[in-house]
Amino acid sequence: MKISLKVGMILIASFLLLIGAACSNKKDAVQKVRLAEVTRSVFYTPQYVALEKGFFKEEGLDVELKTTWGGDKTMTALLSDAVDIALVGSETSIYVYAQGTSDPIINFAQLTQTDGTFLVSREKVDHFDWEMLKGTTFLGQRKGGMPQMVGEFVLKKHGIDPQQDLELIQNIDFGNIANSFASGTGDYVQLFEPTASVFEKEGKGYIIASFGEESGHVPYTTFMAKETYLKENEETVEKFVRALYKAQKWVEKSSGEEIAEVVQPYFEDSDIETLAVVIDRYKNQGSFAEKMTLTKEGWENLQAIMKEAGELPERVDYDKLVNTNIVEKVMAE
Repeated sequence: MKISLKVGMILIASFLLLIGAACSNKKDAVQKVRLAEVTRSVFYTPQYVALEKGFFKEEGLDVELKTTWGGDKTMTALLSDAVDIALVGSETSIYVYAQGTSDPIINFAQLTQTDGTFLVSREKVDHFDWEMLKGTTFLGQRKGGMPQMVGEFVLKKHGIDPQQDLELIQNIDFGNIANSFASGTGDYVQLFEPTASVFEKEGKGYIIASFGEESGHVPYTTFMAKETYLKENEETVEKFVRALYKAQKWVEKSSGEEIAEVVQPYFEDSDIETLAVVIDRYKNQGSFAEKMTLTKEGWENLQAIMKEAGELPERVDYDKLVNTNIVEKVMAE
């Protein structure tokens, strides 16, 4: 009887240990997150910092990053559940909403808060004035995307009609714009970094203005997900945002060179010196959204830019496609 009791107690203890181990494993289990970025850009530096510095891993996340090259492809991946979270321009969530959906795409954290492109001239300009663009050929970005819409918004701000006052070229694929300019197309071009700085270094062009400084704050690139994903994976998304917030704060307090050394693996064709210059340029104009909160003012500015470009399908209330609860919770910790 005593032996049976002893065996029974051992079995119960073993069972409790197994349950404890299972609960512990479940608690410590790494959660996989499939993330799609619309393009590979130094503009997204804090995201790469979160990956390289291990901030996602610290939160128990295994983030799988893929570059989907284009807003339409990125949104298709998100809508088809090929990815969980997308980093893309907020305008895409409006396009999807306007088409009608029972599971809207929600912007939950902002990575960049200005445009990331620069005006590059073929010839060196000592005293630039936007009036100089009149009568010239301007090589812009893809129609309907944020870079082109911001570009037109800034031109109009300076009294230039993009359709009447210059020859606007916007039918060249994003990946070929820089090469087209380098081969002789256009007097001016709208470029992202580090291409703009590389061109300047090689004498192919000269940075003369920042579209980000001219257009003001706008939710240029944000992290977004389906509404159902946010509801079903709130804890995971909270960890995701916490890691990004750590990265944003680290970028804010670090030098361009320190940051460049961390993100260089994502830009193997760029040297540390060029990356540092580019990162400092973005930091100085306040491009990285340290607080990550997509504001109502920014949302309205976005729609004003879209409307000005003739690309706003319908005005959408801030509360319908923006959820700042998670970001605010993380920042309050």
